Amino acid sequence: MIALDELMNEVKTYIQDPDSLALIEKAYRYAQGHHQGQFRRSGEPYMIHAAQVGYILATMKVGPRTICAGLLHDVLEDCGVSAEQMSADFDEEITMLVEGVTKIGNLKFKDEKEYQAANHRKIFIAMANDIRVIVIKLVDRLHNMRTLQYMPPEKQQKIAAETLQVYAPIAHRLGISEIKNELEDLSFYYLDREKYYEIAHLVEEKKAMRDEQVKHMIRDISEMLKEKNIEFRIFGRSKHLYSIYKKMKTKNKRFEEILDLLAIRIVTQTKLNCYEILGYIHAAYRPIPGRLKDYIAVPKSNMYQSLHTTIVGDEGRIFEIQIRTEEMDSIAEMGIAAHWRYKEGTKYDPHKEQREIEQKLSWFRDLSALTGDLLSDDPNEYMDTLQKDIFEANVYVMTPKGRVIELPNGSTPIDFAYRVHTEVGHSTVGAMVNETLVPLNTPLKTGDVVQIKTSKQSAGPSEDWLKFVKTNHAKNKIRGFLQKKEVEKKQEFVERGEQIIRDELKKRGYPEKDYFERKKIESILTVFQVGSYTDLMYGIAVKSISVISVIEKLTNQKKPIILDNETVSRSFSPARKAPSKSGIIVPGIESMMISLAGCCSPIPGDEIVGYISKGNGVKVHRRDCPNVANEKSRLIDVEWDDRREPRKYEATIQIYSHDRNFLLTDLMTVISQCKASLQNINSSVNQEELTVSTKIMLLVDDYDHLKTLIANLKKVNSVVSVERVIQ
Repeated sequence: MIALDELMNEVKTYIQDPDSLALIEKAYRYAQGHHQGQFRRSGEPYMIHAAQVGYILATMKVGPRTICAGLLHDVLEDCGVSAEQMSADFDEEITMLVEGVTKIGNLKFKDEKEYQAANHRKIFIAMANDIRVIVIKLVDRLHNMRTLQYMPPEKQQKIAAETLQVYAPIAHRLGISEIKNELEDLSFYYLDREKYYEIAHLVEEKKAMRDEQVKHMIRDISEMLKEKNIEFRIFGRSKHLYSIYKKMKTKNKRFEEILDLLAIRIVTQTKLNCYEILGYIHAAYRPIPGRLKDYIAVPKSNMYQSLHTTIVGDEGRIFEIQIRTEEMDSIAEMGIAAHWRYKEGTKYDPHKEQREIEQKLSWFRDLSALTGDLLSDDPNEYMDTLQKDIFEANVYVMTPKGRVIELPNGSTPIDFAYRVHTEVGHSTVGAMVNETLVPLNTPLKTGDVVQIKTSKQSAGPSEDWLKFVKTNHAKNKIRGFLQKKEVEKKQEFVERGEQIIRDELKKRGYPEKDYFERKKIESILTVFQVGSYTDLMYGIAVKSISVISVIEKLTNQKKPIILDNETVSRSFSPARKAPSKSGIIVPGIESMMISLAGCCSPIPGDEIVGYISKGNGVKVHRRDCPNVANEKSRLIDVEWDDRREPRKYEATIQIYSHDRNFLLTDLMTVISQCKASLQNINSSVNQEELTVSTKIMLLVDDYDHLKTLIANLKKVNSVVSVERVIQ
């Protein structure tokens, strides 16, 4: 049990303000009183847990209100105290922190997984507003893991898995390696005890020998640095068990092959000292090529800074050396908790701190954006997005202005564009990586500088993007855009269907107010086998439902109507005066839905044929389209309308060429010179044969325009063939 005196002694090492000390003491006694009579599974008083959380927070030197919230973190959940009561007894800031850590109440969820996901989402949303929430939760989880032995085995496995999947990664992202390492090792112990003991035995087996080797190397380096008059601390660093296991598993290495088992850390005063020490070490020992990493010049996304090098010592032994300043060492161990340690006498501003965190931690800005941008309220979707887009992110790319964007492996320029801003993603038409034009499905690598080309005339994201984007964030944004577009498109058809009914009623002399009434229309839905008013209007618009039949049902009138002694025939069809909207004529038929088939994308000048589809009117194909080659009964004659309005038509071409630098740039230049509009480009390289296959979707005026473009593309150096594609 952490007694009040013990807690206050730790607090007083950095807090002396009487009001702050009184507040912490009040929170301790408040928690003690409300947890009175409550016990943990171990049989110990529940207050032990609350006091331990407060004490660990104090060792991290957090502010007084954070310690109070740590002491009180279970009072709302377990003691029947309301948020209003706590606000009255303390203040809204402390209550807000406690509410952020408190589990969701008795809401209904499909299963345990959804309940856990909802809890995690609640915590991370609170964290996006105030970082202190997750610091308290991490400490809460750390003490729970330290006492997990009292739980049943099934519960141990479940809590350990959750800790490894959610809490250890967030501790890593926040740079709190001290907590992250302990959470990982404790989880490892409960999830795979056999493997845990196997690696622990291997570590212990050669510990004495390794310690002697490290001790010898420390002595040699110390003597060398003392001669150079540099202030430093030097000590051996042992790797925690889970990180050894993870390296063995992910890199398929034996225990003996893990190079940084023999690890030494040198802590000095200044950045200049760090580079000086690195120079002296490389002058005295042979460095292993490719193992030098400068995280001082380019810090990790969790603010970690250090120089890493691997050298060959005496008798061929391999040592990993880390060199950093005292401040870097503190941040490496405690991350944000070290950077924002409580400084008495300064006014704490949580909003200012959140802004500073977003500036220091690039991924935290993305977390805030993801938290506010998700399309659905599904907690599983939120956690899946967080897991893939934030926790698994390990590719670091940059904007031209130097902003670092962190993405998961395999991410493409489209993922990058949506992470920069939703509208940038929606209007993307091309991408430059390291000043070279690349296909939009190109996987990005750490260090790439990515520039997104956008256009206000862009039609928006393509459904094809969903096949190669990696992040859930980009997928959600693309799906949202496409769904919205589909709804808008359907609404246009609904409005068109409504207008068709109005026009027909007017033509027949029926008052619109008497017959165009939603309830009356909904009463005849079953006759046309549709489920909703919207579906009926859509059917009328696309000509799959006869407007005449609908009017007859609405009016119960099947005979011609007499107006002023004149008969208005239902088959009345005035001579066509305007060009057809589709640009296609179906001889003998004036009113029918006509659309161009997407498989062969016919353009004026192509020989065409019509295919009568079920519910979608006439689909116009090229005569050589394989999709209608075996059709006979449903084909009808169609022709291009000579009076059609000028418009652009979609065409897809496939280019096969030999691989070379600036190939795509040259192809784009030809397309631009021929005044065709690029819609999409997809390029893949066969590394064995050094050939490139490039598929391009573009807009052209007609067949002659496309023919000219293809002829010019064939003249491009290294192009072997250019073919028009039928999907």
